[in-house]
Amino acid sequence: MKPARFGILATVTLCLSCTGEPEAPAPEAGAAAPMGDIVLMPVPSEPTIAFSVSFGVGSQDDPPGKEGLAYLTGQMIADASTETNAYADILDALYPIASGYSARVDKEITTITGRTHRDNTDVFFGLLSDAYLRPAFDTADFERIKNDTINYLENTLRYASDEELGKAALTQLIFGGTRYAHPIAGTAEGLRSIAIEDVVDFYARHYRAANATLGLAGGYDDALIARFEATLASLPDGTIPPDPVIEPAAWEGSEVLLIDKPDADSSISFGFPISASRGERDFYALWVANSWLGEHRNQAGRLFNVIRGARGLNYGNYSYLEAFPEGGQRTMPPVNVARHHQIFEVWIRTLPNHQAHFALRAAVKELRDLVDGGMTQGEFDLTRAFLDKYVLHFAKTTSERLGYAIDDRFYNVPDPGHLQRFRDMLAELTVEEVNAAIARHLRFDNLKIAIVTGDAENLREALTENVSSPIEYESPMSQALLDEDNFIEKIALDIRADQVTIVPIDEIFER
Repeated sequence: MKPARFGILATVTLCLSCTGEPEAPAPEAGAAAPMGDIVLMPVPSEPTIAFSVSFGVGSQDDPPGKEGLAYLTGQMIADASTETNAYADILDALYPIASGYSARVDKEITTITGRTHRDNTDVFFGLLSDAYLRPAFDTADFERIKNDTINYLENTLRYASDEELGKAALTQLIFGGTRYAHPIAGTAEGLRSIAIEDVVDFYARHYRAANATLGLAGGYDDALIARFEATLASLPDGTIPPDPVIEPAAWEGSEVLLIDKPDADSSISFGFPISASRGERDFYALWVANSWLGEHRNQAGRLFNVIRGARGLNYGNYSYLEAFPEGGQRTMPPVNVARHHQIFEVWIRTLPNHQAHFALRAAVKELRDLVDGGMTQGEFDLTRAFLDKYVLHFAKTTSERLGYAIDDRFYNVPDPGHLQRFRDMLAELTVEEVNAAIARHLRFDNLKIAIVTGDAENLREALTENVSSPIEYESPMSQALLDEDNFIEKIALDIRADQVTIVPIDEIFER
């Protein structure tokens, strides 16, 4: 079995009356260890059962010219009819048992997850297994899903989700020329070119037993394990297409993509590829530094305090070592978006156009200060103590813990897995190790910068001519802050005119 590739820009859920998932007892020690092609996490006292079926296929497997094929295929499994039941009948069957299943398609993996009360196992398991074993590929379902996905790209992403648009544009900018570049949902032109026959063929080539990893957690019994594992025998055997080569081109200087969206405020994302990944000591060292700089939704982060806390310019400012989709909707890191190619990213949430240049300078300054000076012992001690407790919130439910266990398989993280290794590493790391990891992996120059803005031409001129970017306040500010502003507004970002591209909003992700 080749390494699993796991995730989605959007999650489609077949559940009309799901209830919130309760906090679950911790699984037995060592119980998450993989067994063959199934990851088992028994929690006998829990009345619900969580299922996961992951396939090593994602948007990087989209054939050139048919970007979006992996996404459509995943949704035709989780959001459509099967050979046994029409789509409407599936919804009718799930409603009274308050259960559902969904597909998350990401760059390298597609994961189908679901959860039900163990009293409803027979009904739910029949529906779930039909979904990935016997999809009907109904033409009416296909047209509905295809049209919805095109509408997502052309309307929702372009015109109603500037922050996600900026993050997707950054990925395209960094991975340009590779099969990692386009949005997971595809491109408008690619989606229009896809026919139902393409989906049928894609499913046959990629949804194979050798490409699947099963996961089961909660109050299940041995009989369910056997039934679940037996579904693999219904998938075709055979070889799996090789992974495409993903090698983002190196670049010199900072390159900027400005998405020209009339009347929009500015949403900024910038970053670069990063090689450290889960399980590696450097990854956990970098997480300490990143948490201090900009842990997601953490108001103690340095970026948050400088840009929002002290100056009130926007809602939040964060940094990431791993993919973090739907950042506006979630507080904790997602599962099933595991990737072999990650980026370090700074996300500056929406702010007025006339403050964008200053905010960008301020964020780059903070990153530069971290790279050049590292963390102090005091900063390290406080951040490590915070993370030791904070990581406990990453997976509060059995479903989330199962997701992490599946991701452990992808990253080849040995037992007891990433979450426990995270805390073990925190106990061992020193500030010297953290600062050494910062020096090895992070940088503040040679950035890729994507900005959604309603003032593209003026921003390009400001960036390339390095004009001063003062900001004004509605209330008195301290002299120390004003002095710092005077320094920040003149920071040279060294962006040449030939390094800035403006793309009209109606052309982004078109092809």
